Amino acid sequence: MNPTILILCTGNSCRSHLAEGILRQAAGEFLNVASAGSNPAGYVHPLAVEVMREIGIDLAGHHSKHMNTFLDQSVETVITVCGNADQACPMFPGQINRHHWGFDDPAHATGTHEEQLAVFRRVRDEIKRVFEAYASGRRDASKQAALK
Repeated sequence: MNPTILILCTGNSCRSHLAEGILRQAAGEFLNVASAGSNPAGYVHPLAVEVMREIGIDLAGHHSKHMNTFLDQSVETVITVCGNADQACPMFPGQINRHHWGFDDPAHATGTHEEQLAVFRRVRDEIKRVFEAYASGRRDASKQAALK
C-alpha cells in the first residue's frame, strides 16, 4: 500500500490544491496524495484551476474538504503550506512525518485579472519546485530502501 501524504492549509481553496495536483503528478502511483483545510472555503479558487491547467494539471474534480475527514485514515506524512494550518494541525493515525513549507496565499492577490494571475503563477511555481523535489527525494529513498 502506498503511503498517504496529506497537504493542509486553512481554506483548502488554493495552495493545498496546487500542491496536491503537483505532487500527485510528480509522484505518479508512488504516493497517495490528498489535501484538506482546517476551515475549508467550500470551493477551489477558479484562478488556481486556471494556472494549473496552464501546466497540464486538471483540478476540475477537486473540492474543498475539512482535515477531520482524514482523522480515521492512515496518514504517513502531513505537510502544511500555511501557518494557520500548521498551528491547527492534529496528529493523524499512522503519522510518521510532519513538514511545514509556508507559501504566500494567492487568494489575497489584488489588481487586474492579469495581476492576480501573476501572483497565482508565482506561488504555483514556488510550490512546484518544492513538491517536485520532495517527490524526487521520496522516490530516491524508496529505491535505496529496496536495494537493502
